[in-house]
Amino acid sequence: MLDSKEIISLASRYNMMEKDPHSDDEIRSILSLKNVAVVGMSKNEEKAANYVPKYLLENGYNIVPVNPTADSILERKCYPSLQEVPEQIDIVDVFRPSDQVLPVIQEAIKKKPKVIWLQEGIHNEEAENLAKSAGIKVVFNRCMLAEHQRLF
Repeated sequence: MLDSKEIISLASRYNMMEKDPHSDDEIRSILSLKNVAVVGMSKNEEKAANYVPKYLLENGYNIVPVNPTADSILERKCYPSLQEVPEQIDIVDVFRPSDQVLPVIQEAIKKKPKVIWLQEGIHNEEAENLAKSAGIKVVFNRCMLAEHQRLF
């Protein structure tokens, strides 16, 4: 018999398995967009927040790192916030914990991207609904690298 802590743990893991309802064709269409700001991009080559954007860069994407602790990552100028990114962004790719996503989404909405992509393991219904109400598509709990490899 499971105790209440084990039930809550299992329930939270189940919720993390949830993902957006986009079809493969919709994901292919989203992945055809090439200007990607990566919020929370890491200098550490062993972290997904570094090797995923590196893979995207190697596959024809324009990657714009957003990290207030770095001047450059992968030889690309790094911006401390989305608001300081001078170019138009198609996709805001987010590598931040679910409970830190809302302020990122609020900032992203001001940049008017076509898509906000919350990486694998990231899901924040309040933030996602805010983006959707601003007319922005939201992908959540999916990895851009994995989806690109799966579909192309």
